[in-house]
Amino acid sequence: MYDRTRWKWKKSAQTRGERFLWYAPHSGFSNQLLEFKNAILMAAILNRTLIVPPLLDHHAVALGSCPKFRVLSPNELRFRVWDHAIELLRTERYVSMADILDLSSVPIIRVIDFRDFVSSRCGVALDLGCLNDSKTELPLLDALKHCGSLVSGLKGNLNNCLYAVNEDCRTTVWTYQQDGEDGSLDLFQPDEQLRTKKRISYVRRRRDVYKNLGLGSKAHFSTVLSFGSLFTAPYKGSELYIDIRDSQDNGHVQSLIEKIKFIPFISAITGAGKEYSRKIIREPFLCAQLRLLDGQFKNHRKATFSALRKKAESLKQKTDLPVQIFLMTDLPESNWSGTYLADLAADTNSFKLHVLGKADDYVIQTAQKVAASGRSIASMKKSCPGHFFT
Repeated sequence: MYDRTRWKWKKSAQTRGERFLWYAPHSGFSNQLLEFKNAILMAAILNRTLIVPPLLDHHAVALGSCPKFRVLSPNELRFRVWDHAIELLRTERYVSMADILDLSSVPIIRVIDFRDFVSSRCGVALDLGCLNDSKTELPLLDALKHCGSLVSGLKGNLNNCLYAVNEDCRTTVWTYQQDGEDGSLDLFQPDEQLRTKKRISYVRRRRDVYKNLGLGSKAHFSTVLSFGSLFTAPYKGSELYIDIRDSQDNGHVQSLIEKIKFIPFISAITGAGKEYSRKIIREPFLCAQLRLLDGQFKNHRKATFSALRKKAESLKQKTDLPVQIFLMTDLPESNWSGTYLADLAADTNSFKLHVLGKADDYVIQTAQKVAASGRSIASMKKSCPGHFFT
């Protein structure tokens, strides 16, 4: 049985001797995709096997604001992501990033699915489909929660088993092979207003990820290296968390960065998009993505509609009518009233809107293809043994 007082990694023959990298994705899909690319970069630099996470529900886990120095601690963020991943499994909504992205385009790293990692390293000796079995669900969930708290670093580092990276965007910008930068002050620091009003005392330093977490460091010997968020973005002349740049002097880094700039979706998804444009739209079209409800985007709704109006009116003068527009937005159609989207939808002589929802046949059929090509939850449902840990 599982002994909580004498916890240690369960090593399988397939993963013995491997060193892993785990991180805590969060927020919406765009953020999660960016973090996944950064995780690939980190795993390659540190020569670790990347634990491929699931696709999290939109904003099921939120980081906070790096510019305002108001974010979840890495430990808390990691545990929330772990907890949500187990919930996705329990409710049969688990989709791995590897189920939707074609990782064959990035052959330079080793990967392991989060589910395989949990099974092999947390000592789980049953199929995760048993999460819905009434006889095994509660003790299994309890054990997984305990394992998650350990892997998340809530209990601190665990000898050579776990090294939890607790430097986040408030204190650190990770770099790689930038001469003379390791330990230097970053350009972006909390301003006087933040220091006074919020009593913030953080100092952001630039740290070489390999010197601090690679060969020769304390972290190097850990079986699992756990990051928190790996989100970054340009901000006030610097980057929020990761600043690993193109380098003509370092071919390895440059090649790596080039490879992860564009990771294609699997053919089931790209094929569906091509078929929809060929059979449904059938003409050249404008693809418009409007984020209107979350984060900073809700504060720029007027500017977003103005930019779309300008583009649509320009096309109206240059192309045959109606102008075809494929629209992606988080604003429900029931809330379009009084917005430019309502005007577009009403002007059927000039514009034709194409919008896909989760109930559309193309979406349902594509989801079924993705499930069939990936790791089906149904295939995981085998008989559940009376005990699950060794």
